[in-house]
Amino acid sequence: MLTAIAVLHLLVSIALIFVVLLQTGRGSEIGAAFGSGASQTLFGSSGTSGFMTKLTTAAVVIFMLTSLLLAYFYSHREYVVKAPSSQTEEKLPAKVPSPPPAPAEAPPAPGK
Repeated sequence: MLTAIAVLHLLVSIALIFVVLLQTGRGSEIGAAFGSGASQTLFGSSGTSGFMTKLTTAAVVIFMLTSLLLAYFYSHREYVVKAPSSQTEEKLPAKVPSPPPAPAEAPPAPGK
């Protein structure tokens, strides 16, 4: 399931890049560069949203949901690294030396 979400996330991110790059910007007419008609396209003319805007919104929603799902799943995933048994036997020493026993009492000082 995690792989499917990651693949979907990758596809949606590529689609989102293409959808955003295919859209024309507001005020992209040649007259907007010189100031004629820029106020109408920049501040007004908010009509119904077109197909590309709806497609962009859907791609962004899917992208955000898959981002949140991937973050949740990867943060709650338990990572267990298991080494093959042959490698663990080679790395471990045959016997771990035990520390020397501590003296029970210090010897008396000479002359006392």
